[in-house]
Amino acid sequence: MFRRSLAILLLAATAASAEAVAPQPVALSAERGDFRLEWSDGTVTRGASLVGARLMLAGEPVTITAARPSPHDRLGEIWQFDLRRADGSRYCTPDPHGEQWAMTLPDPEAPGGFSITCTSGGLGKCLNNGYAPWRQTADGQSLAAYHRACLHMLRAAYGGGEHGWTRNGTRIDMFDDAGIVPDDEPSDTPFEAGWNEHGAVCVAHPRIPENGSLDDILAETPHLAGRLGPAACTEERARALGALVFNRSR
Repeated sequence: MFRRSLAILLLAATAASAEAVAPQPVALSAERGDFRLEWSDGTVTRGASLVGARLMLAGEPVTITAARPSPHDRLGEIWQFDLRRADGSRYCTPDPHGEQWAMTLPDPEAPGGFSITCTSGGLGKCLNNGYAPWRQTADGQSLAAYHRACLHMLRAAYGGGEHGWTRNGTRIDMFDDAGIVPDDEPSDTPFEAGWNEHGAVCVAHPRIPENGSLDDILAETPHLAGRLGPAACTEERARALGALVFNRSR
């Protein structure tokens, strides 16, 4: 994930005619799941019209070489961008499907800022699963908390902090009760945990036993005392404890 204030992110835009005073880029922001580039003449560029624009990310120039609506987003709000470095290499690493797209979303922690993530990153995976933080559930609840719960779940950050207990490439089955990711397929994979915006509400088993046992998790997250183990953490118990997102894992 890349997070930066807007004022210094934009390097340049597509070339304009040298015969006239060309409009200049004024501000780059994120509007829901798309970039919004404002120009000095009041016009705005979004989506596929940004192909050819150059950005400066962490001091490194990259060019938007392609753009498409995310094939995973039924509302068509989320765009994916192919970012290339000066040597032609792609900015994003491959995701499990071999794709290397970047996405963006407004950053609530930095007014006037936004985050850039890749489809291989946690933010991108949560967006592709439908947890767009600017949206609402059918009954009007913000999905911002679901988005944070999804991030903790993907990282197996049981305590909601920086320490994740997972391992890259580990398969998990996730679902929720809001109908965003329905639990509509039979599964014999055991229940792992329920999650809210603060981390796990209970843990039935550690995702990667080699990374730590339930005792290790308890030592790091003492507030989960009495909520660890398959008897103490079922889907029903997690739901009663306020879980928003649930997952199964081997």
